[in-house]
Amino acid sequence: MVWLFISSGLLLGWSLGANHGVNVFGTAVVSRMVRFKVAAITAGIFVVLGSVVSGSGPARTLNELGAVNALAGSFTVALAVGATITWMTKLTLPVSTSQAIVGGILGWNVFTGSPTDMSSLSKILSTWVLCPIISAVIALLLFNALSVSLRRMKLHILSLDAYTRVGFIIVGAFASYSLGANNIANVMGLFVSANPFDDLNLFNYFTITGAQQLFFLGGLAIAIGIFTYSYRVMLTVGDELFKITPISGLVVILSEALVLFVFASEGLEKWLGSNGLPTIPLVPLSSTQVVIGAVIGVGIAKGGKGINYKVLGKIAFGWVIAPLAACLLALVALFIVQNVFEQKVVELTSYKITLPVIKALEQENINTNALEPLKGRLFLGAAGFRHTLRNKSLWTEKELFKIFSFAELDSMKVDSVRAKAQCGDLISSEQFRAVCALHGRSFVHRWQLDTALVKESQEWKLQKGTGYEAVNKKIKQQYHLLYQAFQK
Repeated sequence: MVWLFISSGLLLGWSLGANHGVNVFGTAVVSRMVRFKVAAITAGIFVVLGSVVSGSGPARTLNELGAVNALAGSFTVALAVGATITWMTKLTLPVSTSQAIVGGILGWNVFTGSPTDMSSLSKILSTWVLCPIISAVIALLLFNALSVSLRRMKLHILSLDAYTRVGFIIVGAFASYSLGANNIANVMGLFVSANPFDDLNLFNYFTITGAQQLFFLGGLAIAIGIFTYSYRVMLTVGDELFKITPISGLVVILSEALVLFVFASEGLEKWLGSNGLPTIPLVPLSSTQVVIGAVIGVGIAKGGKGINYKVLGKIAFGWVIAPLAACLLALVALFIVQNVFEQKVVELTSYKITLPVIKALEQENINTNALEPLKGRLFLGAAGFRHTLRNKSLWTEKELFKIFSFAELDSMKVDSVRAKAQCGDLISSEQFRAVCALHGRSFVHRWQLDTALVKESQEWKLQKGTGYEAVNKKIKQQYHLLYQAFQK
């Protein structure tokens, strides 16, 4: 059943590889600068490496938007997204896997009554607008710089041809790594919360996490998609938007690789944060969207006369339709799988409004008058809890998300021995001292444990303001490990 359920994610991976292989090696293959077999093998190796090594950041952002916590639910949403992509492809409408995935997650949130983290959603939506612009600017600058350099170098045509071929392989490998790192979230991000794989400890030397095992399988699926079907796509996509030369194609692929890498690199995020600089959100991007931005940048560098704006409008229309269609299809599919096939598409979560919850919400400047009659009531499942809250007051989605977060029940008992075993060297000696000070205490809400730890040590405190994103992300990961260690 596990392999049946993750099959929809593998199908998504195959589809992504088949459709997006053109974005990393399409120009090189179509222009006969690189043989398809060489391109496919290179892309396959590096897309798997990128998926396993650097895929966790974007996947975590998707998980924050909506954690699909049951394997049957993950299968259903992924299948709905895959069906949306197939349907739109048959209608010859351009489709973004990233946007379809977001639509599917929102459909799951609506079906289960789970609140949507509006900060995560706004972060993702902003990248849909910014990334094509960033890619266009990078491509414009790179094309102008490369053009000036080539004019000064005055290379013989045979030398230029040889350098271009080598450049395509190097840049294609980098683009493939970046594609895997950024887009594996679109393939397996839905399965992270319901991950069926346990961590593997190899020879007590290093550990392969359950998430990395998922990402490896997803990366293989992308690689197989590139090898088995992307050649046909490369031949049919052509140059509808703008006439691409080998040099222009090299610039487009490098621009795409840089943008995908930047929005997937946890190392870059950590470096920016440690130097007090604003960090870049780690979100899964549409490689097609990034490529189109780069193509437009090259087109502008050449004067902008050759850009087909009708095709551009059609592409933009597809980007709007994809998340809406995936959201609706996910709603229908989840209803059918749950009520017709009787599969558990969601693990029910318990919620309870207590006096500490009300006080904590008041500190967040949320009006809690309507919560007083609900004090002491236990709610099983997000849908019923949301329905009751909606009948009491018209809270915003942001306020509802906070109410859900504070009211969620998660019985835990602090155990310093288990904390040491679970976290190891991932927490500092001062943080561990705070854990030891709470040894034996029980908590029914996660935020209560957070508050108690902060009182014992400021190293557990999340920082406010820009430049602390990487630090806060590390602390949140440490909290998550403790939650797992302390659950009764």
